[in-house]
Amino acid sequence: MFHRNIKLIIAGLIIATGIWQFTESNIGNGIFLILLSAIPIFLYFKNEFILLAFLKLRKQDFEGAKKWLAYIKNPETALVQKQQGYFNYLHGIMLSQTNINQAEKYFKKAIELGLSMDMDLAVAKLNLAGVAMTRRRKLEATSLLNEAKKLDKQNMLKDQIVMMKEQMKKI
Repeated sequence: MFHRNIKLIIAGLIIATGIWQFTESNIGNGIFLILLSAIPIFLYFKNEFILLAFLKLRKQDFEGAKKWLAYIKNPETALVQKQQGYFNYLHGIMLSQTNINQAEKYFKKAIELGLSMDMDLAVAKLNLAGVAMTRRRKLEATSLLNEAKKLDKQNMLKDQIVMMKEQMKKI
């Protein structure tokens, strides 16, 4: 919605107003404004459109997620590096259903930019392993599967990893 620097300026103005309220002996207003400033600071690190796209993906609404991501016009300038990674990660997930060539490009870019959660990184590497397997690049697929297995600490992807290893034995 707002550029990331504008969010910081808004947070700074709210904090300055809160401090002014403290000096005017309006302690309640000052506390409220200081707490209110946490919203733009939070949205600086977590883009609101990416959060809404994640919510749509949880409901398997790919078109809705695509709509929310379309609101981000210039991801290189409007987002911090981790947000750019998640922007590419979400595009990769949506395209993995239809166009694996594009999805591979987005997943590689997401891994390059960085993802903050190990589970997201494991899913990206698992999808890249699937793409490598369909292209008969067994060595690359094996290394990506091993990396995904290391990153999957809660064993949520265990079944998919075992299934892909079984399919690789057939190749």
